[in-house]
Amino acid sequence: MAVICLASAKGSPGVTTAGLAFALTWSRPVVLAECDPAGGDIAAGYLRHLDLDGGHGLMQLVVAELRGQSGERFWSQLVDLDPPGARRLLLPGIATSAQAASLDPNWHSLAGFFASLEHGDPGFDVIADCGRLVAPHAPWPLLSRADLVLLLVKPTLSSLLPARAVIQTLLSGAGPGSDGRIGLLVVGDGDYDDRAVSRHLNVPVIAHLPDDDRSAHVLAHGGTVRTKRPLLRAAAAAEDKVIRSITGRRDRLRGPGIREAVHVDV
Repeated sequence: MAVICLASAKGSPGVTTAGLAFALTWSRPVVLAECDPAGGDIAAGYLRHLDLDGGHGLMQLVVAELRGQSGERFWSQLVDLDPPGARRLLLPGIATSAQAASLDPNWHSLAGFFASLEHGDPGFDVIADCGRLVAPHAPWPLLSRADLVLLLVKPTLSSLLPARAVIQTLLSGAGPGSDGRIGLLVVGDGDYDDRAVSRHLNVPVIAHLPDDDRSAHVLAHGGTVRTKRPLLRAAAAAEDKVIRSITGRRDRLRGPGIREAVHVDV
């Protein structure tokens, strides 16, 4: 189990759409955490039929953390994305960007708490939607604690140029173990193939999600998710690649002859 952060450098290549596509197809228990400092979109979009009243989410978890009650209150802050199984859960984000500054002192403890979820019974992966990293109050401590940061890019020059600067920021001061922690999630078609994108940014492409306007509209506004649509099929196929990348990095950090018992469900 792992903490996986999704983010973009600039523009809108679809971080929230990708996060939802992953969460709705993930074969392992998963929490999708909306950690975008610009505010969460899923309650008012994909889950708007539930008419959530703002009583669930990240801010309530922060208050519980300050009282030393995050472990007790965490599960009550979640919304089931695929009821009644409680295996694909959402932690709604902040309501507005005005609340983002209040999260800054809490990202370290929240990152540690998210990382601890893999040791539960059952253990949960956490997929964190971190939004655009050019925005104020980006969750850098969470990004530095993640097992994998997937930077979403479009295969165009206008997307790759700002991505290079963000990658340098992510690597600066990362310390031991930064190798393999950053990967690319390419979205849609453009001027470059995956090999050229990886060569341009000197970071491996972990997966590629196709343009699929119909599925993207459902994930943004609600409706029936078709798992056989191209976006959902690609998201499901990406899980194995993501987990293998994380497993390989953990093995390298532990050195020869020491392997962690991380099971990949295919």
